[in-house]
Amino acid sequence: MIRILFPTLFLALCAGDIPSQAADEATPGVTDHDVIPRLLLRCTVCHGTRRQEGDLDLRTKASMLKGGKSGPAMVPGDADNSLLLQKVLAGEMPPKSDLVKVSVKPMPTAEVELLKQWITAGAPESGGRADIATADEDPLVSDGDREFWSFQTPTRPEVPAVNHADRVRHPIDAFILKKLEDHGLTFSPDANKTVLIRRVYFDLTGLPPSSEEVEEFLADDGPQAYERLVDRVLESPRYGERWGQHWLDAVGYSDSEGVTEQDDLRPLAYRYRDYVIRAFNADKPYDRFLLEQIAGDELEPYDLSKPLIPSVYDNLVATGFLRMVPDGTTPGITGFVRDRLEVIDSAMEVLSSTVLGLTMGCARCHSHKFDPIPQRDYYRLTAVFKGALDEHDWLKPQPLEGTIPRYLDFVAKDGSPDHGAQRNAQSITRLESRVETIEGEQRKKLIEERLSTLPEEDRQALRDLIATPVENRNSEQIELAAKYEKELDVATKPLGELGAKFPPDYKEIKSELKLRQMGARPMIRALWDRGEPSPSYMLDRGVYTSPGALVGPGVPSALTDGRTPLDLQTPWPGAKKTGRRLAFARWLTSGKHPLTARVLVNRIWRHHFDRGIVHTLDNFGKTGTAPTHPQLLDWLAVEFMERGWSVKELHRGIMKSSVYQQSSLAGNKQRDLDPDNELWSRAPFKRLEAEALRDTLLLVSGKLDLTPFGPADAVNMHRDGLITARPMEGSWRRSIYLLHRRTQPETFLETYDRPRMGPNCIERNISIVAPQALHLLNDRMIHELSAAFSERVLSEAGEDQDRRIKRAYRLAFQRPPNAEEVDEARAFLGKVADMWKSAGEVASGVSPEAKALANLCHALINSAEFLYID
Repeated sequence: MIRILFPTLFLALCAGDIPSQAADEATPGVTDHDVIPRLLLRCTVCHGTRRQEGDLDLRTKASMLKGGKSGPAMVPGDADNSLLLQKVLAGEMPPKSDLVKVSVKPMPTAEVELLKQWITAGAPESGGRADIATADEDPLVSDGDREFWSFQTPTRPEVPAVNHADRVRHPIDAFILKKLEDHGLTFSPDANKTVLIRRVYFDLTGLPPSSEEVEEFLADDGPQAYERLVDRVLESPRYGERWGQHWLDAVGYSDSEGVTEQDDLRPLAYRYRDYVIRAFNADKPYDRFLLEQIAGDELEPYDLSKPLIPSVYDNLVATGFLRMVPDGTTPGITGFVRDRLEVIDSAMEVLSSTVLGLTMGCARCHSHKFDPIPQRDYYRLTAVFKGALDEHDWLKPQPLEGTIPRYLDFVAKDGSPDHGAQRNAQSITRLESRVETIEGEQRKKLIEERLSTLPEEDRQALRDLIATPVENRNSEQIELAAKYEKELDVATKPLGELGAKFPPDYKEIKSELKLRQMGARPMIRALWDRGEPSPSYMLDRGVYTSPGALVGPGVPSALTDGRTPLDLQTPWPGAKKTGRRLAFARWLTSGKHPLTARVLVNRIWRHHFDRGIVHTLDNFGKTGTAPTHPQLLDWLAVEFMERGWSVKELHRGIMKSSVYQQSSLAGNKQRDLDPDNELWSRAPFKRLEAEALRDTLLLVSGKLDLTPFGPADAVNMHRDGLITARPMEGSWRRSIYLLHRRTQPETFLETYDRPRMGPNCIERNISIVAPQALHLLNDRMIHELSAAFSERVLSEAGEDQDRRIKRAYRLAFQRPPNAEEVDEARAFLGKVADMWKSAGEVASGVSPEAKALANLCHALINSAEFLYID
């Protein structure tokens, strides 16, 4: 039986007597739109969608008139005889017993007075409709506002003519070369094949090529050798791990909730991570990728009482896209409406920065100061998602019975099993065995301590007694057990009650075991539309106690013609869903949207060239930077959509161009006329990102386990503050599979700029600071990996010193050393070996020569050539 981790109602309500917007006695025209938002905030936690105490629903005027077990909740025009007001004034609602239970405080006096005025006035209705886009002209966003370059649908420009046509391998080259020629420049010469293969592998997989792969490419003299290389590397399963990490950064992926000190773990978040990796490996079209992540639960019918087909599984797991932001809405003091709104705002920030390339967050409190994004549009957008993200009908992870088949049974091309799940099962078995051993040793020790206080002549008999199951004991043992009943409780009581003193790693082992056991449970962390969203109100200055105008679902008006409402349809006949997110996702991926394709191709360009065509990856608005090559950006966007939204095809085009294949060396003219490489007159010189550096260290040392997928690998917290990945049988998996906890980032990765998600990271900082060099020089694990690196060299190169040197260079840099480097390495090995002999500190069984080789390997991984890609 499989269980889906779907949410159920989260019983928590706003707690503050924060001043609310209430009319004074002289204020006329109080309507249901002034009162309903207060009742949603204060009352519907117990009298709303999921819970209706006394059969009473207080969400609408009609439901109040219908009432519950005690009759109608109000009598229009007669406040004194309205039960709702009577209960509130008497302090009976909310019940005192519920104050802590549902995190609610009594309705503030100003709001009680507003409710009284409304009932006294006959409970009038506003008669107005929610503010949604119509065919009428938008009064807040003009056609002039929509003339900004990024609000226009991209069209394919003509490929420019250039003087150096011989350097044009791809239309991309013409756009870059035209601007270079305008500045008196041209492309740098092509990089050599050794540089190119290293660049291609690191860009696409985050790992270096093997010696065999390098030799194969160098030996291929065919005219399409490079193109074949790119195609081959794009098919590597390592590709999805590399480019999946880029997307997970943008989404804000984390294996923990954040916000609170507890930083609760999300043991099932990894299913979304694995979905992303598989999607990139399969080259899932980007439009479909977005549809699944934004509205996967609205794409096709499903029945939780039956096994889910693979496509539905993907659809549901994909909605984890909207569940990755920091979330402190657990029961208790952080379970209030304001905290739920923070989660929703973070989700909107991730959506707008990742997909739209706009800064919409400030419109939560006021209309955007620079871009034509009125406050109304922010709340229209939140209304799109309210069927699933409703602050008045909050959902938290809870198990729901259902069944799904094992995913890899359907998608593995070769019929292979889920190795990630197998590895996790092996880890669980290993950890359970370790726990059993530790606890067994502790209990045995406690038993012996207790036996030492008993008569010596009975001790062995008592040992035999304890080892014998109750049902197999003979009469003498039964009599002995009765005699020493109190003393023998040490054999059955929980160890914690007996004061057992466990070894330091016991708690960590138990924690990892629990995490892996929870991760192995067949559940999904998903988002779903319940079909009954509460009404959406604009909030004055973003304050949740100050509701204003009622709004309906809609998209930013500046990105439309201003006269096209969101096309809302029921996803399928009989679906209990709003269809809002599905309509929104289809609008995003229609091919006419001005930003969707531009934002994605710009981000991919940035990862290849270290800088986007628009430098501000998450801001295509007026305060963002203008594109350096606007025609190229639009050409790429249109080409991307016309080629089926294929990310791999986009890679092929970029990587087969001359601009990508050129050398990173800058001549005098380039340094003078293009000092910052803004024109891409040469390839960028890039430092390895944190994950690529760590994974490469593990690979060259022979300690990298390439097992994919499955629950996150645990980390160790050391007394000195270091946080390190916990190995399994002497090896470690790739960094993308490491537990990414907000409060406990792995030290090496954080040192090399892996971000903490708050809520996401569109572009990482690249710092060059002393702690990075010090970590590579002094960290114990780095020294252990250097020793493993040298052991690998010894194993593969044998006793010949020159072969060892050449093998070490090939593993570290994917090239052989030149003659000067060989001479220097020989001298270094001889000198350092003599030093180890003199010191007399070499460990038993390790020769001075082997120790010197480990020092050479350590020096190689500290070199700029190891850390940087040219």
